Amino acid sequence: MQTMDTAQLIALAGALGWASGVRLYLVVLLTGLAGFMGWIPLPQGLHLLAHPVVLGASGFMVFVEFFADKIPGLDSLWDVVHTVIRIPAGAALAAGVFGADSGLMALVAALMGGTLAATSHTAKATTRAAINTSPEPFSNVGASLVEDSLVPAGLWLAIAYPLVFVGVLVLVLVLSVWLIRTCWRFLRQLFVRVARIFSGQPDSGPAPAFTLKFPFSKKND
Repeated sequence: MQTMDTAQLIALAGALGWASGVRLYLVVLLTGLAGFMGWIPLPQGLHLLAHPVVLGASGFMVFVEFFADKIPGLDSLWDVVHTVIRIPAGAALAAGVFGADSGLMALVAALMGGTLAATSHTAKATTRAAINTSPEPFSNVGASLVEDSLVPAGLWLAIAYPLVFVGVLVLVLVLSVWLIRTCWRFLRQLFVRVARIFSGQPDSGPAPAFTLKFPFSKKND
């Protein structure tokens, strides 16, 4: 196995940070499995992920999360609990790409990984909370399946085409910020309406409907 070059290491750190905010356990499993099977040369700081015990534990959690993330309501509770898990884990995994021998790069990678994990986790959590206001479960399951596929695709792209991955990551971050802003505005309106109803005040109108208005559309409220 050839050692990964600098571009691949930077892209891998970014991919681990971003993907940890979406599917942390799947990230740990796929990265560890890739090292265990000899598909890629894992950096020294990530060798622990290839340990059979870690593979078994992460595999079990992937199984649990796969179903928990597809049940409306439970998926949002799962996201709330994992707010304190995904973000520091994303920072730790990104820092592990460079290890203790590169203190400055590991620190920069940790900051980058934590920020990417926080952004992707917030976008995921707010989007899924907004989707859960719909009575039908299909959009929830569909969104979860998309997330399941994006994580392995992102990790593969970071290794195979690191420069392409960086470009895609920038676009994903822009989309994530827009999703956070759009979904949070919708949820805030919904919370205000529910609070008004429970306080005994008259309802001002129909409940807001969750619709995605793309930023390049002619009319964007």
